[in-house]
Amino acid sequence: MKNRFAGMVTACSMLALMSGAAQALELAWVHANAAAQSEQRVKAGFDAWLAETGKTDWNVSLLDSGGSGEATASNIQDAASRGVDAIVITMADLRASRAALDAAKAANIPVFAVDSGYTEGVLVDITTNNWAMSSDVSVYLLDQLGGKGNIVFLRMAEHHGTRKRGDVMATVLKEYPDVKVLAEHNIDYTAFFEDTNKTMEDYVARFGTEINAVWAPWDEPAQAAVNVLNANGLKDVKVIGIDGHPQAIAEVCKPDSQMIATVSQPFEKMGAQVGDWIQAIIVDKQNADDVLPAKTVYMDAPLVTKKNCKDFM
Repeated sequence: MKNRFAGMVTACSMLALMSGAAQALELAWVHANAAAQSEQRVKAGFDAWLAETGKTDWNVSLLDSGGSGEATASNIQDAASRGVDAIVITMADLRASRAALDAAKAANIPVFAVDSGYTEGVLVDITTNNWAMSSDVSVYLLDQLGGKGNIVFLRMAEHHGTRKRGDVMATVLKEYPDVKVLAEHNIDYTAFFEDTNKTMEDYVARFGTEINAVWAPWDEPAQAAVNVLNANGLKDVKVIGIDGHPQAIAEVCKPDSQMIATVSQPFEKMGAQVGDWIQAIIVDKQNADDVLPAKTVYMDAPLVTKKNCKDFM
């Protein structure tokens, strides 16, 4: 009887272990550029979700693409070949990843994208409305200039979001004929802070006090621009960014800072939402069409100015 009981305990223990093992997941997290604070915040939100939900048995391997679209494709291909349970891609340019996404689909590996633009082969992209964010902050900047003046226009075409933001600003500028673009530059994403810093030093040397404003496609280049302007004593220039990172909001809140606005993106919530979807679709085996409200899911992103910045600190 004792041996039979011991056998039952062993069998139950094995079943428990097998049940627990069934919940363990192997995930690949593909960063477009791990140096970007937006990507770090998405991952932090996902990590917080893992801790809150007790997912200690989910193994997440990190792959940094260093700002390269080709490296992103290679990292997706690597994850697909390893047969992971899911791939998460953050802030990537997926135009070079067609074959890699096809490989993931062929291996029945769901791909969840964050602010990467919906592309065939991706299950869902969670993002914010980049056209709306740019409309809010671009019009705000031009109105703060009184509809006239000279601006430096920093763009970045290699990411769908920053590309859309720049396109909106270019459209809005058509309605402001008294605003002149002194210079336009496409930021090198592989070294975005350094490139913006070098570019702004060149523009300050060339244009000096002619510069009335700087339009930046996200917060880190905006901060680089502020740093160069301060170093050269140009205090009366207005600068905007987009993302709403804590440092950027703190900068906006400084009464004498050139940075007058940003847009607060809920990156941590994006990461947590991806965790919820992976749990529902992969672990709980729910139908993706029932779980996902759309192929592209938008989250709210309010405008942050010197008037309301303390509400976001």
